[in-house]
Amino acid sequence: MAERILAVYDEDFFYAERLADFINERKQAPFKALAFTTLERLMSYGKDHEIDLLLIQSDISREELNGLSAGQVFYLCDGENGPIDESSKGIYKYQAADSIMRDVMEAYLTSDEEAGGRVISRTGRVIGIYSPINRCLKTSFSLTMGQLLSRDLKVLYLNFEDCSGLGTLIGEEFKGGLSDLFYYYSQEKYSWIRLGSLVYTWGELDYVAPVRYPEDLNQIGAGEAADLVRRIARESPYETIILDLGQFGKKAAEILEACDVIYMPVKEDCVSVAKIEEFEEYLSVSGHEAVTKRIEKLKLPYHSSFGRRDSYLEQLLWSELGDYTRQLLRKQP
Repeated sequence: MAERILAVYDEDFFYAERLADFINERKQAPFKALAFTTLERLMSYGKDHEIDLLLIQSDISREELNGLSAGQVFYLCDGENGPIDESSKGIYKYQAADSIMRDVMEAYLTSDEEAGGRVISRTGRVIGIYSPINRCLKTSFSLTMGQLLSRDLKVLYLNFEDCSGLGTLIGEEFKGGLSDLFYYYSQEKYSWIRLGSLVYTWGELDYVAPVRYPEDLNQIGAGEAADLVRRIARESPYETIILDLGQFGKKAAEILEACDVIYMPVKEDCVSVAKIEEFEEYLSVSGHEAVTKRIEKLKLPYHSSFGRRDSYLEQLLWSELGDYTRQLLRKQP
């Protein structure tokens, strides 16, 4: 697929450069972003190059863009002034950069253009984090690992729990998420662009918001969920995908088949040990023996009580759990 060009025009040099850099670094959309701070340079570039998508400051009229070939145009509005042409599409420019890209991708998908996929030469590594026991620090460990890995790699975190609490912990009100991703996949409408329209960014870590309602986990079966994960690993730029697996029960075995490595938090009380043994027996009798070889059991350290809930995720990095996870990652190939 030929490289698509996304042009950003804004007289504010720092704004245009920062937004273009974010798009290129995060690779949240299948575009190469270019920044322009003068209309003359933009028009000159457009004479010899095709621009697939243009983000432009709101005070530029359609007449001033006469002669510029751009597949779609979105106006960057400051909240007080909208596009001069009221029929044009406006996007609030001072929201978070990942929010801008979600809005752009969502609008881009409403066009008549085919929402194609992208094949990456290198398939991303899939890390599954699962345990049949509860209250074992599974999600805290998942988010700690995600934060650490995303410092050097392009990482996507997917939470498959029915009630994750992620929105409260991060302080984000989600507009779309895993429920939508499941729907698109079940309707054979999934694409890398659709994935990009659902990706949020927290710090350096990309994630798709968990399901809206527990029932949404039933939109697709475990086998389909595994196929979706494999497709994301194959067609997206993510080098690592972290699956925080929750309420799939024994059906989780099918999703774990898509994982390159599986970390299983365990506890030593008799009930927890019995649950682990039962799950391992199920893997054996159900034809998922290969999954067993990829499981690494972890006895995670219980970290001390933290302060405010809204800073819990940041504090994880400097807790006993953060130190434990760093040591674990250093041992990995």
